[in-house]
Amino acid sequence: MTRRSRRLLTTVTAGVTAALLLAGCGGGDGDKSDSNDKIAGADTGASASASPSASASEVAGRPKITFPSESKNVFEDAKTGDVAKDAVLADSALGTNSVDEAIFKGSTATEALGFYNTGKALESSITYVQGYIDDGDTWIGEVRFFDRKVTLSGANQAYVTYCSDESKAFIKNKKTKKVDKSPATSRSYVLYHTKLVKNAEGVWQTTDIVSNRGDKACQP
Repeated sequence: MTRRSRRLLTTVTAGVTAALLLAGCGGGDGDKSDSNDKIAGADTGASASASPSASASEVAGRPKITFPSESKNVFEDAKTGDVAKDAVLADSALGTNSVDEAIFKGSTATEALGFYNTGKALESSITYVQGYIDDGDTWIGEVRFFDRKVTLSGANQAYVTYCSDESKAFIKNKKTKKVDKSPATSRSYVLYHTKLVKNAEGVWQTTDIVSNRGDKACQP
C-alpha cells in the first residue's frame, strides 16, 4: 500500500501559519506546509464512504462533484451536534473533494474548485492539481479523513483541523496505467490546519491551508 502524496502544498506564509495554529486550529491538530504534501478530495457524507454523490453537492445550485469508481474518500466526524459546525465540516470536505475532482478531470478550470476554494487555498490547489496534470497522473484507492475538529470564530469564520490516511491510495499514470505500489510509511499520514470563510451565498470557502506530512498526531 502506498500514499498518493506528491507535491508540496505551500499555501501560507509563516505569519498565517501561526495564526492558524493559534487562532482556531489549536486543539491538537496542526498544519504546516512540508515538502511532500497533498490536498485530498472527497464527498461530504455523514461519516462514511465518499465517492462524491450528488446529494450534498447539488443543494442550492452547488456544482456537482463526481469521482471515478476506482477512487473514493472517507470522511469521519461529520456530525458534531452543532448545526453551524456541521455546515463548516460539510463544505470543508467538498472543498477537498473539488481538488481531487480537478485531478481526475485533468483540469484546473472545474467549477467546483473555485466554488469551494478561494485566495491562497485556491492558488495552491491550482498549483497542486497542475502537478498531476503535467505528470499525466491521477490516483486510485481510498483516503480516510479523521480527527476533524472545528473552531468557530464569529459567524463567518472558522478553522478546521484534520488528519488524512493515504496508505490505501496510489498514484496511477493515465497513459501507461501503471500504479505506484510503493509501501506506505509514516509520511502516508498528514495533519492539516485550514481556515474557512462564509461567503455571501452561505458557502464556507477554504481560504488557507497548511499541512504537515508525517505528523505524529496522525500516526496509527
